[in-house]
Amino acid sequence: MDVVQLQRQLVDYKASLYNEAILDEQFTQLQELQDENNPDFVVEVVSLFFEDSERLLNELTKALIGAQRVQKVCIAFRNCCEEQNVQGCLICLQQVKNEYSLVKTKLETMFKLEQQILAAGGSIPV
Repeated sequence: MDVVQLQRQLVDYKASLYNEAILDEQFTQLQELQDENNPDFVVEVVSLFFEDSERLLNELTKALIGAQRVQKVCIAFRNCCEEQNVQGCLICLQQVKNEYSLVKTKLETMFKLEQQILAAGGSIPV
């Protein structure tokens, strides 16, 4: 392929990433920070993102309190980071947010029920 074809392919591919909501305006802003003095800036920042994400996911997975569904999604997220799979990371990130929100809501409800039982003079069944 010649340079013009490769450039067209890159433009089309980037457009598809925006159309699929894999990338957004924040990535555009990141690209605008790149210049001829640091032509690998975006690649370096994205690589750091994957490294930091993997580390944070490892920490989160270790710190989980028995929230099995959150743990499974964190493991999948970590795997996507290791593979540098951007689309997979974005999907897993949304799943982590969803599962975290779900387990938080469910546990808050459980704790409220426990408080009501105690306030009514009962004991928490095991």
